[in-house]
Order: sequence, then structure tokens, then C-alpha cells
Amino acid sequence: MKFDIAIVGGGIVGAATLYKLQSKYPALKIALIEKEDILADHQTGHNSGVIHSGLYYKPGSLKAKNCIEGRHELVAFAKEHGIAHDVCGKIVVATDESELSNLEKIYQTGLENKIEGLQKLTGEELKKHEPHVEGIAGLLVPCTGIIDFRTATAKMVELALAIQSESRLFLSEEVLDIRKEDGFSTLVTSKQSIQANYLVFCAGLQADRLAKKDGVKLKEKVVGFRGDYYELTEQGKHKVKNLIYPVPNPDFPFLGVHFTRMTDGEIECGPNAVFTFKREGYGKTDFSWRDTWDALTYQGTWKLFFKNMRFGINEYRRAFSKRLFLKTLQRMIPSLTMDDLKPGRSGVRALLLRQDGDTRDDFRIEYHGNSIHVLNAPSPAATASLAIGGYIVAKVEEQFGL
Repeated sequence: MKFDIAIVGGGIVGAATLYKLQSKYPALKIALIEKEDILADHQTGHNSGVIHSGLYYKPGSLKAKNCIEGRHELVAFAKEHGIAHDVCGKIVVATDESELSNLEKIYQTGLENKIEGLQKLTGEELKKHEPHVEGIAGLLVPCTGIIDFRTATAKMVELALAIQSESRLFLSEEVLDIRKEDGFSTLVTSKQSIQANYLVFCAGLQADRLAKKDGVKLKEKVVGFRGDYYELTEQGKHKVKNLIYPVPNPDFPFLGVHFTRMTDGEIECGPNAVFTFKREGYGKTDFSWRDTWDALTYQGTWKLFFKNMRFGINEYRRAFSKRLFLKTLQRMIPSLTMDDLKPGRSGVRALLLRQDGDTRDDFRIEYHGNSIHVLNAPSPAATASLAIGGYIVAKVEEQFGL
């Protein structure tokens, strides 16, 4: 099996890369290799389903640029191909005076990033958008939306494979080894060997391990953080119309628990963010010796723990206490009750954690020989996927002379 390019990883970034490459170079034979038996089965299929606006990201960063460009591309793609989505907007809610300075910083960042329609709201104006919210100020972000990322991923792959009959999707094939030959590489999978002139790795939770198999001298490690969700019951659904977010705490590297209307009509509340003992473990007690050893023998993990000790303890307490989870949600919607919540799903976010414990790194894409590695692509990577795919195409042209 010989291909011009092999892409490893069948999440939405890998799918978008295949779609963009194949669209621009229809004669290329491209393989997409995914170790699970379906596409989008990890981060893509377990995220919040939000089309992010680009509100929070440092102006000029890859996250900001690709999120904003990718959002426009993704919405256009969804419209063209009938993917379930809704650009319904969101509000960011300040519930305390101490949050107002951070709300203003977010607003200014949004202006720099040219977020369309961004608008400050008073406490009274918040209620016009979400009648059950209690806040003192907020922001309206009308270009935020929701989408079915799993279906979008499948459609990108379907369209790409329709362009070139000799391109292939390989499911249920894990890449076990990478052998460098003279002018090409051989991927040894759990089923066969696949040869390609060039490789692109979009491996998410396994990005660091595949990079090392490919000979990349990588100092950082991927560390996983699980996010647990609750859902609103039928009696509680009327309390949320669209998307409701808190003002993020700048000392904590996650956005905080929020409310999200999904494309199927369900309302999710979450996620929290707790260290996971298994990179691809979605249960609260899932455990892997290898993943735990990798994470707990890495200095960056401990530095992150010590920097965020108070937050981390609170997140773990909430993970096992519905009452504490509810208390957090009641900061924005005080009328919520225990009967309004039922357990939901979980997801795991992959972060390429720096040695100093900093999680706030930009998207990171590097080259090594005849390979390109997407090493760090956490949120908003799903929103940004088509723009990231275009960015990778440009780098493939630059590095490999297509």
C-alpha cells in the first residue's frame, strides 16, 4: 500500500487536513489512518459541540487567527453540506464585582480580534437573552454557535475520498511503528504496513508518543484532563435558551463550567477539569498504568498541580459531588435544583504541557524530516479545523515542495 501522503489521526483536524489536501491536489493518493473503528471518537466526539468565536485568544496567535478563519469556513461548510448547526450566540455573565475587570479585558481582546457583533450587556439586558440568569454585567457574542462535529468530520472524509478513488480510509488500525526508508516512510499498523512519501500526524491524545516514535526530540508531554458534564432534565431545560458562560478566572487554565444547548436539543452543563489517570478514559475511575506513569513522572504535571492546588481540589470534589456541581451552576442560574440535573457524558482534553506546568501554549505544528506533527491542538481546534487544515497544506507545500 503506497501513498503520496499518509495522515495519522481521524479526528476533525485529520479529516480537515485530508479534505483540504485532496481538494487542492486531486491527483494525490492520500491515506487517513485511525485506530478506532469510527472517526472522531475521542476529543472531537466528546467536546462541547461549540463553534467558538475567538473571543479569548491572544490577538495574532495561531489560536486566534485559525479560530476566526476556521469558524467562518466551518459555518459555510455546514450550510453547504447540511450539517446540523446553529449560530445562536452566547452570553458571558459576570456575577460579582470582582469579575468586571476580567470581563473588560475579554471585551477588549474581542475587539482586537474583530469579533462580529460583540456587545456589552447590563444585568437587565442579560435577562432579555437568558431570563433565568442572574448577573450584574455581561457580553453578548452573537457569532458563537453549536454544531455536530462528528457528522462534520465524516462529511469531510466522504468528500475527500470522492475526489480520488485511490485514496483510502483505514479504520481500526493503530500505528505501532514508523520506519524511515530512502525517500519514504513505512507505517507499521496493527494490520499491515503502509508506505507514504510524506506523513502528517494529527494524533491528539497520542501526539507526543507518535512524535517520539518518529524521532522528534520532544521535551514536553501530553497530559489529559477529563471534563464531566451534567444534562438538564425535561423540567429544567426551559431555564437555558442557548449558551451561557461565566467570566473565566485568569488564574485557572480552563474556561469554567458553562451551559450549552446541543444540536439535538439537550442542554449540557459543564465541564469541570480534572487530571485523568487514563488519556482515553471517560469514566471517573478509569485507569492506565502507562498513562499515569507518563504523567506523574513528568515535572510539568507536578508544577501544574502546585500552581493550581486549590482549583484542582475543588474540581475533584465537584467531580464526585452533584451538590457541589449544582452550587457552581447556581452562581449564574440560582433557580436550578438537584432535580434539574442528571449525569451526562465526559470528554478528555489533550494538553501538551510545558515543563514549567504552563497549559496556555498556542497551537503547535512542527516538522521533522518528511513529517509534519500537530503537537498541540486543544480547544478551539475543532472550530478552527478547516483553517488548521489549510495551514497544514501551506506547510506541506513549503516543506515538501508540492
